[in-house]
Amino acid sequence: MRQSRSRVAILWAAMLCCAGGLMPVGSAQPANVDRGFDPEVFRQWVQMRVGSGTPVYWYAVGTVYSSPSGQPLMRMEGIDAARLDTTQSTASKAHQLSRKTFVYRDLQSNAILREWQGKPLPPISYPYQYITYELRDRSVESWVEQGAGARVQRIGPGTDIMARRIGGTLAFSAPLFLDFPLRDGTRSQAFEHYDFFDQSAAKGLRHPYQISWLRFGDLPAGLGKGVMHMVSWRVDRFEDLPQSIREYVQSEAALWREPPRDLAEIRRLQQPAAP
Repeated sequence: MRQSRSRVAILWAAMLCCAGGLMPVGSAQPANVDRGFDPEVFRQWVQMRVGSGTPVYWYAVGTVYSSPSGQPLMRMEGIDAARLDTTQSTASKAHQLSRKTFVYRDLQSNAILREWQGKPLPPISYPYQYITYELRDRSVESWVEQGAGARVQRIGPGTDIMARRIGGTLAFSAPLFLDFPLRDGTRSQAFEHYDFFDQSAAKGLRHPYQISWLRFGDLPAGLGKGVMHMVSWRVDRFEDLPQSIREYVQSEAALWREPPRDLAEIRRLQQPAAP
């Protein structure tokens, strides 16, 4: 990640995949705790999160608020494109190949914000994330790989995803407490919470897979503490995404048009950038 990016960009590595294990190393709970998983629930988790081998797209939209005033500051919009690596995955271990990008937008005009009060406000973009999920007794252990060159990270294990059945809905909840040092010597502390909802058992729902995401912590561009909230739903074709995010990807972020094709592509992206 380039030094010019705001510290909030570092935290955004967790966006839509903290349930994939991105959390400070050492914070994971014991893997043998009953968190509601069994082989069938694990199968449903994988099917919802990453599909069965063809690309899936999680569209996300929401609002950034100042705190404690509650003033809306800007909108956020983005996608997480993912696919299951069927060449490696088994009934008890899944390999997710994904990348994601998010932009800030003006509340009134919906135009992409390039700066805020004279400070750069770049998109949050991850060329890849490689996530593994493994069923262990009644819980799931997960790991995330990201970064390039000397900054490649393998983060985990994460074991905090809780599965619950609520009538015909299967809900997966994942809290994330962040506390780690930044390059300037300060610490970044934030709380995020993810709720995934699998309502595929219901008849006639157009978007049965959904996420609610909430974060309290540092805002971009030196805005202090604030709250970010986004809702997300899955579509199975790029063409089914809202026009606003399709236009952005097609004009400015072509790499994010689809997820990585295979692990070999990710390994290439992990190589140091050419001088």
